[in-house]
Amino acid sequence: MLLATGTIGAGAPASTSQHVAPPPLDYSLSASWAKRPAAQPIRGKDVDVFYIHPTTDRSVDRWNQDVADAQVNRWTDESVVARQASAFDACCRIFAPRYRQSTAGAFPDPVIRKAAFALAYGDVLGAFDEYMAHDNGGRPFMLVGHSQGAVHAARLIEERIDGTVLAGRMVAAYVVGIGLSQGDFGRTYKTVRSCETPAQTGCVVGWNSILPGMADKGKFAALLETAFTDRYGDAPGKALLCVNPLTFDQAKPAAPRRASSGAAPGDPGFGPMQKLRPHSVSARCENGLLVVDPAPDLNLKPLPNGSLHYHDIGLFWADIQRNAVQRSKAFRKTHPR
Repeated sequence: MLLATGTIGAGAPASTSQHVAPPPLDYSLSASWAKRPAAQPIRGKDVDVFYIHPTTDRSVDRWNQDVADAQVNRWTDESVVARQASAFDACCRIFAPRYRQSTAGAFPDPVIRKAAFALAYGDVLGAFDEYMAHDNGGRPFMLVGHSQGAVHAARLIEERIDGTVLAGRMVAAYVVGIGLSQGDFGRTYKTVRSCETPAQTGCVVGWNSILPGMADKGKFAALLETAFTDRYGDAPGKALLCVNPLTFDQAKPAAPRRASSGAAPGDPGFGPMQKLRPHSVSARCENGLLVVDPAPDLNLKPLPNGSLHYHDIGLFWADIQRNAVQRSKAFRKTHPR
């Protein structure tokens, strides 16, 4: 699965001779988690969320984050965990592992990037297995990942969930900000399907947010589609999955600003998230991309190519929250305790 190219600025990568992997994590320790609630159930939260954060280490002198780096951890906690995972707090206990994420410095070189992502995924897999063995207790769960985190989430679905008993406990997966194609369902994933309706469970949603004025939407979509074509060739199904988070209904690919429940203003950063602003964004799926028209007073900074990658979650914070509650309730109706 391919991340949106150009989303993270990076200089020259560290050479192979310079690279030393940082120490591994012990996921039985609380220090290995950005969020890990107490083992006992929390009233009103009978579903869990396993959340995998996007790239937050912009270092160019290492391939993978050393999770002893307190500054990167603080940036991770305040810029993404607090702004993204929090959208699921109304329904769910949130488990968010720290992991030796691929840094920005590993991105430019494909060989280095592959190695850095492999190390990062190994950590995510270890955290997921620890969560399942010691925290989940047979509860239903959601899987949530953005950007690099979505790459790891997509692989987890393929290797740990699809076609297993866990698929029957997965309420939904929010796999956002990567090249996830329609043809992945039925090929990469043999049993798990994309979500057609807002109350459907056991399925996957995803989108990539861009501005209407992006100069070459077709080129950008084709770049994201290479995650599929590199694996399966130029076969039917390469078109990107786009589920509009204002409707979460594939039969309703477009929605006006009045449908927006609440968007997070400003750019991700340190400190608390600003007050949500309703009716501030319209969105429509167009050729696999989510074309978004945000209100100017949201003060969002797009990437130079017109991508709103950094705002994939924040633009739809309240809509995602509402949908997570809706899917949780729907799952409980069909899977009573």
